Amino acid sequence: MSKIRDAISEFGELERTAKRDQWVNHIHPLVMLFLTVLYIGITVSFQKYDLIGLAAMGLYPLVMFNLADLSFGKCLKRVRIVLPLILFIGLFNPLFDRVPVRVGQYVFRAGWISMITLIFKGFYTVLASYVLVATTPIEDLCRSLRQIHVPEILVTQLLLTYRYISVLLLEVHRTTQAYSLRAPGQRGVKFKAWGSLAGGLLLRSVDRAQVVYESMLLRGFDGTFRFGKSQPFRSVDIVFGLFWTAVFVLIRRFPVLVLIGSLFV
Repeated sequence: MSKIRDAISEFGELERTAKRDQWVNHIHPLVMLFLTVLYIGITVSFQKYDLIGLAAMGLYPLVMFNLADLSFGKCLKRVRIVLPLILFIGLFNPLFDRVPVRVGQYVFRAGWISMITLIFKGFYTVLASYVLVATTPIEDLCRSLRQIHVPEILVTQLLLTYRYISVLLLEVHRTTQAYSLRAPGQRGVKFKAWGSLAGGLLLRSVDRAQVVYESMLLRGFDGTFRFGKSQPFRSVDIVFGLFWTAVFVLIRRFPVLVLIGSLFV
């Protein structure tokens, strides 16, 4: 039960992190969104054996974590559910890709290299998404999506889903707490009670959604969110975006780590 409380606390802390008064948090949301999409696109475009070239893409999350003063440990804790999935995706590569590859004096199966490459791609994608969420408030991000003419219904769904995750977690916490009070000393929820608890949670969620919607109507909601005046572009936003775009293209076009290593050998 304490895990749900921890999840609610972590969600609130992440939202407060995105609203901190740091210069990275004031970068235009469209720039951050563009860089994130570009970074993910370039990262997944590397060939499955190009591990050295892909490793250089770690520069962006490394620098951004330092500039935004983000905790790498907290990031791993918050995305711990996704990491096993990333590992599982490339788990079978060594079994199917048996082509021998020589690395120095050692010979490996190509599947091991492709597996590590795939894990790096997934890990970098998660880190870049975390940087975006931890430096850009959801309201600013949704405003930017509307600026580039993303359908309003999608933006509304994104905003409401993000905004009421904490409400859903709170309902889950109340449901599980009520169950634990009726089953003292029992650890967890019995399998035979999963269906009734899920059904009860669904009904409570529908009721809460109706209450929230009626409250929004009473406050003048007509299906459109007014995000206020959009943030103007500054010179620092343009320079920041152009700099990282050039870095991404340079890393993708040239073997940067090999060139740097040749300077010291």
